[in-house]
Amino acid sequence: MQAESGRTLVIVAYKPKPGKDADLLQLTREHVPLLRAEGLATDHPVTVCQAKDGTIVEVFEWADGGAERAHTNPAVLDLWRRYAAACDFVPLVSLPESSTMFASFTPLVL
Repeated sequence: MQAESGRTLVIVAYKPKPGKDADLLQLTREHVPLLRAEGLATDHPVTVCQAKDGTIVEVFEWADGGAERAHTNPAVLDLWRRYAAACDFVPLVSLPESSTMFASFTPLVL
């Protein structure tokens, strides 16, 4: 088996700010569809789940060069500003679930 050149699977964790749970879920609904519309993310299936403390964990795949291009895309930058108002981006290792051999989270349907 050979890896797809330039594509990157990422796992990101969003810890909601107080009272921003619903806003964070809405942003997560918009996130990958926007990235795809801008040609920045692939059609690889997205996984969204939740840690026990309410942190949302999202798994998606950047298209070749997508992450770099996202940093200059006005629509993406606007979405990221909205994310910053609703949550903190936290390292996956900060979630207690990630310290186990089989990290387990509650799946979400957006």
